Amino acid sequence: MEQSHYAAFIDNHAWSSTMSDCSTCVVRNRAICASLDAGELQVMGKLGHKRVMKRGETLLWEGDPAPLVGNVIDGVLKLSVNLQDGREQIVSVVYASDFIGRPFGKESPYRVTAMTDAEVCVFTRSSFDSFAREHPDLQNKLLQRTLDELDRAREWMTLLGQKSANERMATLLIELSDRLSMNGCAPVTHYLDRFELPMGRQQISDILGLTIETVSRQFTLMRKQGILDLPDRRTVIIKDRDRLKALAEVE
Repeated sequence: MEQSHYAAFIDNHAWSSTMSDCSTCVVRNRAICASLDAGELQVMGKLGHKRVMKRGETLLWEGDPAPLVGNVIDGVLKLSVNLQDGREQIVSVVYASDFIGRPFGKESPYRVTAMTDAEVCVFTRSSFDSFAREHPDLQNKLLQRTLDELDRAREWMTLLGQKSANERMATLLIELSDRLSMNGCAPVTHYLDRFELPMGRQQISDILGLTIETVSRQFTLMRKQGILDLPDRRTVIIKDRDRLKALAEVE
């Protein structure tokens, strides 16, 4: 990919604002910067910029130099790679408080694109790397996030390799309900039983390694079983969370 991608992004999308006060950030207690004290947050806030993204907008391109890293403040984004035959493979979905980008790296291994309207606090990789080198607690948090992502990747390998289509769908729906419930800094006390899907059926099929016809059949089956209600193609209402969790094998 070409360096011009980043230059075009900068030219066409002015930064919304500087993150001058990280103490007001709604995800500060769950993001990697949670390990920083007030003074360190103030310094870090001056390095970051808030970016408002429209659905379908790309922040990083696969194979390009990786000039940015950041925290997702709001919305849902996908990490994807292009296969040799031109198809897109979604390798991960990220939510509010998740970290994106490749610190201490030179190229982005995936494309980062907004699946919904989103808000991201971004840093130039060079300034973030310099700051992280001076703050071991932040580096430890990055390591912890990396290990968590590795664990999640292993769990997803099990899902794709061993679980049935019904179990895969249940797992994704439970994850969406759980992660979309995490608004703000407060602990989650009530999970969403009604939410809008941030992705369409084709993207769900890409994530789960299923055909779009199988995805549609599973939605229909869960509705007939009384587990879900589907008022329209985007809205999901979980009517029986216990049965859905049992299908997903979630405690």
